[in-house]
Amino acid sequence: MFTPVDPKVSFPALEERILQTWKDGDIFRRSVDERPEDRLFVFYEGPPTANGRPGIHHVLARAFKDLIPRFKTMQGYRVPRKGGWDTHGLPVELEVERELGLKSKPDIEAYGIAAFNRKCKESVSRYVDEWTRLSDRIAFWADMENPYVTWHNDYIETGWWIFKQMWDHGNVYQDYRSTPHCPRCGTSLSDHELSLGYEEDTPDPSVYIKFRVDSADFAKATGFDSSGKNVFLVAWTTTPWTLPGNTALAASASATYGLYEHEGEYLVVASTLGKALLGEVAIAAGTVQGESLAGLAYVPLYTPETTGDATVLRFDHAGHLKPLEGSPEGLRRVINADYVSLDDGSGIVHIAPAFGTEDFNEGKLYRLLFVQHVDTKGLMSTGVPGPGLFVKDADPVVTADLKERGLLLRESTIKHTYPFCWRCKTPLLYYAKPSWYIRTTSQKEKLLEGNSRINWHPAHLQAGRYGNWLENNIDWAVSRERYWGTPLPFWVCQDCGKQECIGSRAELAERATDGAKARAMDDFHRPYIDEITFACECGGEMRRVPEVADAWFDSGAMPYAQWHYPFENQEEFLRFFPADFICEAIDQTRGWFYTLHAEAAMLHASEAVPDSISYKNVICLGHILDEHGNKMSKSRGNIVEPWDVIESYGADATRWYMYTASPAGSPRRFSGSLVEEGLRRFFLTLWNTYSFFVSYANIDNLDPRTKPAGELPEIDRWLLSELNALILKVTDELEDYEPTNAARAIDTFVDDLSNWYVR
Repeated sequence: MFTPVDPKVSFPALEERILQTWKDGDIFRRSVDERPEDRLFVFYEGPPTANGRPGIHHVLARAFKDLIPRFKTMQGYRVPRKGGWDTHGLPVELEVERELGLKSKPDIEAYGIAAFNRKCKESVSRYVDEWTRLSDRIAFWADMENPYVTWHNDYIETGWWIFKQMWDHGNVYQDYRSTPHCPRCGTSLSDHELSLGYEEDTPDPSVYIKFRVDSADFAKATGFDSSGKNVFLVAWTTTPWTLPGNTALAASASATYGLYEHEGEYLVVASTLGKALLGEVAIAAGTVQGESLAGLAYVPLYTPETTGDATVLRFDHAGHLKPLEGSPEGLRRVINADYVSLDDGSGIVHIAPAFGTEDFNEGKLYRLLFVQHVDTKGLMSTGVPGPGLFVKDADPVVTADLKERGLLLRESTIKHTYPFCWRCKTPLLYYAKPSWYIRTTSQKEKLLEGNSRINWHPAHLQAGRYGNWLENNIDWAVSRERYWGTPLPFWVCQDCGKQECIGSRAELAERATDGAKARAMDDFHRPYIDEITFACECGGEMRRVPEVADAWFDSGAMPYAQWHYPFENQEEFLRFFPADFICEAIDQTRGWFYTLHAEAAMLHASEAVPDSISYKNVICLGHILDEHGNKMSKSRGNIVEPWDVIESYGADATRWYMYTASPAGSPRRFSGSLVEEGLRRFFLTLWNTYSFFVSYANIDNLDPRTKPAGELPEIDRWLLSELNALILKVTDELEDYEPTNAARAIDTFVDDLSNWYVR
């Protein structure tokens, strides 16, 4: 007899009964332990941060993460799945700041770093129960009883070991350069964090500014006689707030520049842009070559070096910043640069070395003046328009000042792509300051070679989004001027400047010379670790640098730190490295996928690990949108709560929709009604087909084993053929990490079964 089923089935209730059966039978553990140890399939779980509730995008990720390990388990592989929690960094700190009513880093320090970090530690476990409950309900199998946790001392110690390997091979260094900086969070950000916060159609001012040059000097340099009329170089910028920091103008050496008579003066603009800027009637009274402009001095718009409290330095012959000696007069001049665009703007670029990567590099190359009239909070200094204002608020003030002085040629508003802090959404600044870097550029070829061995899904990511990212790789700005994170294990002598990297707990205990050692051994975090000092060989005192590591460094360390390697579990690490499979959303090409890859390459270069890749196969998931194709956000009120859908239609229907709606790497629309549609089309069809079969099979006392396949009716043989073809198809697609193709094949089979075979 076949078991009858209720046509009025509640799938959520049925799932609850199955989940209880699995729990009672300890099925997940047994599914791992009862497979042979020598047939291992390795999955790495990308650690979530549990200081917030899980959303529907987490259900998407867990659905795809869970599928491949289950498939491999069915094939006889042993598939342990160690869970983990990502616990450090800005996401946690900002949440705690909001709870405590703190607005800035000075507020945190007044509250107390120790107390603040205790709150952070509490925060990261606040929603662990909710994460566990949701994961269990959607049948996501992972070992959450023995997770890796990034704030644990053992995890941090492995992070220190990684730094030590890179340090010993010259791949960690401190440098003063322009870096993405969040003025609200008061910290540097890495290039991959920068890429997470770009917003399109950001409005910004578009201003064309006039820089006056001496007519006689201009004639001497270019041969153009202005007949006593003033000559102005026209530069374009979308950041008027940087103009008080201007110390050079860049022109293209190979470009031709026109001198356009305008309201009794001559304006120097690239010939290809003259009419666009000045109108169709603009006619050049003469032309000069860009190379002839090089070295030409001009009158500064502002001189904060003499009127305010800006930081004023100058690059020396070695490219180092030194205090300005003597007068700054005449130091502002025109230089030639290859990157000057002749497609928009004026063909002349304003250079402020304190506020841009190219600007800073030009400063080093040409020994320019360095004027930093903005502090790390993004506030304007005295001696310039808008003292005390945030830079974006100072834009109209600077523009109005230049207009009043007759130096503003034209102003408008443009919309362009601009970077914001990926966590607090504050506009970012490119800000010159000292930071610590990992020299990832030294291993560019290793990164590219490793990428060629990774099986990407979708495949275009390998040479496209991710491959291009690696081709344009820059050194990793790894230091954060924050509190709750892995402390950078770098100590610097206060007298001679010697730098050392500590790579283990034992080395720290051996070197520490004061009574703070015992407390720091219990908790590696700030402020306790800050209290440990060493004696330098020069007789001076070595103190730890105040920064912590980028939280993405923690996540990239998980292949090693989850085992406390190399201090423990050496054999376990080697068995579980690299991973056979990982899966996360598309933005992780700039996040976890990259940091995993970068740290493996750097460690392999240090001969510390056996391979330069830490994962072999990756499914990269597209974003989840609302049912109309719009991005989900709280402000739009279109976020779908996962529990609402799961309790209404079940986890299986929700997961099934995730698999079938679109290929893994493509965006997918999502709503309860779309899940319900899939439930009706697939699950109820299959359920009702089985119910129909049971009714007649039991009446006829059917035993399908009594007839050889060759004696079956043709339509039965067709169905069996289709079934076996389906098994091959699904197996092949899942072997190739294409769940959507596999799921859609099953969907089609069920449709054929119901609408063709049964009818």
